[in-house]
Amino acid sequence: MAEAEDFVSQEPHLALFKGSPRKRRRLDQKCRVFPPAEQSALKEYEKLELRTRRVLSNTYQKFIQSAFLEDGIPGGVKYLINRLLALIEKPSLDPIYIGLFGATGAGKSSLLNAIIHQAMFLPVSEESVCTSCIVQVSSGSCEQYEAKIHLLSDQEWKEELRNLTELLQRPEEEDGEEESWDRDNAVEEATWKLQVLYGNGAECKSCEELLRAKPRAKIPASRIITLKGEEANELSVKLDPYIRTQMRNTDGGPVRTQIWPLIKYVEVTLPRSGVLPEGVVLVDIPGTGDFNSKRDEMWKRTIDKCSVIWVISDIEKISGGKIHEELLCESIKACQRGVCQDIALVVTKCDKLYLPDYLRERKGENRVIESQREAILERNEAVNLQKNRILKEKLKRKLPTDSKVLEASDLVYTVSAQEYWRQELLNEEETEISKLRDYIRKKFLEKKRKNVTEYVTEAFGILLLTDTFNSQDGLTNEYLHLSSLRRFVEERIQLLERDVDQCFTQVEQPLQEGVRDARNSCRRILNGCLTRSKGNQGFYQTLKAVCLKDGIYASRTLARIDLNEAITQPIYDRVDPVFGNIFRTGKDTGSALILHIDTFKHSLQEKMTEVVIKRGWKSDSCKHNFLIQEINAILGGLEGHILRRKKRIYESLCNSVQNDLKPYYEEAAHITGKKACERTKDAIRRGVDRQVAEGLFERAQERMKSQFQQLKNGIIEKVKGSVSTMLILASPRGESLYKELSDVKSEYREMEKLYKSLREIAENAVMRRGMQEFLMRMSPRKVGSPKNSTLVFCG
Repeated sequence: MAEAEDFVSQEPHLALFKGSPRKRRRLDQKCRVFPPAEQSALKEYEKLELRTRRVLSNTYQKFIQSAFLEDGIPGGVKYLINRLLALIEKPSLDPIYIGLFGATGAGKSSLLNAIIHQAMFLPVSEESVCTSCIVQVSSGSCEQYEAKIHLLSDQEWKEELRNLTELLQRPEEEDGEEESWDRDNAVEEATWKLQVLYGNGAECKSCEELLRAKPRAKIPASRIITLKGEEANELSVKLDPYIRTQMRNTDGGPVRTQIWPLIKYVEVTLPRSGVLPEGVVLVDIPGTGDFNSKRDEMWKRTIDKCSVIWVISDIEKISGGKIHEELLCESIKACQRGVCQDIALVVTKCDKLYLPDYLRERKGENRVIESQREAILERNEAVNLQKNRILKEKLKRKLPTDSKVLEASDLVYTVSAQEYWRQELLNEEETEISKLRDYIRKKFLEKKRKNVTEYVTEAFGILLLTDTFNSQDGLTNEYLHLSSLRRFVEERIQLLERDVDQCFTQVEQPLQEGVRDARNSCRRILNGCLTRSKGNQGFYQTLKAVCLKDGIYASRTLARIDLNEAITQPIYDRVDPVFGNIFRTGKDTGSALILHIDTFKHSLQEKMTEVVIKRGWKSDSCKHNFLIQEINAILGGLEGHILRRKKRIYESLCNSVQNDLKPYYEEAAHITGKKACERTKDAIRRGVDRQVAEGLFERAQERMKSQFQQLKNGIIEKVKGSVSTMLILASPRGESLYKELSDVKSEYREMEKLYKSLREIAENAVMRRGMQEFLMRMSPRKVGSPKNSTLVFCG
């Protein structure tokens, strides 16, 4: 705290920050997650943002009052008012989603409980699938522990009900030749859902009969159930029946809640936490999605909105686990198509080790192991080194060499949630729970710093413009020469369009090669997907589920089946490296899209400076500074647009194939009778063969190219429109429109001080980090006996 006060005393404009005692307490509570040095930096950024919002609000009020005095609001004034309002209403920080992505029984819930320091808060089980849906956990300003259970809408449930009843139709036996048929996972789950919601015998009823039936559970009209508790344990007890997978009771008794088949996802909010920063959302993501279309769609959306994904794997299944590899591949795809920038492998249950077996396997080692603890630490270190190398190699094959995730020093964490609580074998540091918390705090501070820097910079640009129209610096007539600047801008936009075109042409050859590979391997891949080691026994209903969902079957307990993705994988294998290069954001951007946008930006800024020098203008003139700031804001805003289109482009191949095969899936889904399973397979094969012959993959290729073209058009249109507006606002023609506006010089001066403080805050943060690293080097880590270690909380 003293460090923060010292800094404020050096900054007069920040020292003027006058919040109420209640607001200061709220800020202190918000920052208590962080150690002292980080608290100081966070408080500085919070105060800086709050002061900026006040300046913008005051400016907005003055503009509104002035505008209403006029008969009509000029276009330029509308632009400024809208920009001010958008910044005022802009969220302080978009949630940072960290996805815990793992297979059944991998220990996701136990890990999450340890991170938030709430033992047994989410249900855990050593033997079976436990969490039945996506669970989001965050901290907030609420006084109580709170959970919101979001249910499927009436329409969403009707859609699932139709699929469930169709799935339960048994194949017809003809001529006494009974199909070798067994109840599989899809049938078991469908039967259980209907019985829980409608009672025994529901699995034998038609969809129409069930739609007329009254569910056993009371369904709220809002489709949201809210639970609250004064203490964590109180909410945990109430929440358990909603998120724990409801298994059949052997005694035939009722399940704990009859509404769980309708649950879409669960949102849990903790009171301000001492370990989880407000704004970070930990998401417990079931491994493979869900048979329900909306839940499965949400499963994919949730993965794509995670900026960090931790692939969770049990140490006993870390080697050779198929599901673990599939989840890792899905996470890498999230890096390719979405916002994810960091992937890590979190190996759980790392306290598990049978010492005699371990000692027998490590024969030939020189170091003598004298205890279970030493063996665990040695094994964990070996796993960390080995898996870190393997994961880095896998990421390098799929992602650009300058991807941020490849710069991470830690790609693998070996954790033990149970030992975090017991500390019989390992102390807290050795369980690596605190290491994951450190990572979360660092991620939060990085995002906060970036957001506040961009926010203050953009706000300063707007205040520069507003001050321009009240300035008396005599530069107005000089800006009559902006026509030459407009011509320059038009030429640079044409060059940008050409460069973006060239950037996107990188993908054409890999696409062609991928299409060739897909055509050649399609039948082999498809046969692999349709072949089951035990023949058709129990596979017919699963195959039917695949067809009912247009080629995708997502079970909560089995490996995900996606025929569309499987047969397009050869194209993705060719396209992935180039796709990553196009959308890379690292320092060595090569021929990346961002490089061309940056080149365009720098060329405009250089032109502004050149004009300033030639005309003898002041380098810090309002209009010159406004133009520089506005260019940054305009082109910075393209990032979100590109990111949204990136996902659509990446998924276009798979979506194209799925749409073209949809009629054949629908046909195959309704096949019954003798040898229904083989006939279903044949129908799928025939449909795919026919579409491949008619250009299935070539159409997918063209659709991806079309998506790239749409992105290019969107970039150019946004640049043209924004830069054109910027130049109009900077020109003298608009001067008379603003002569009646209120004077905002005081707001401009205040904003200028805040803008200048950004550099000093950053310099202070660098100094603190340097001092912290120096002190850590001077104070070697001391590992004591876990029994005597003290539990240290972050913040």
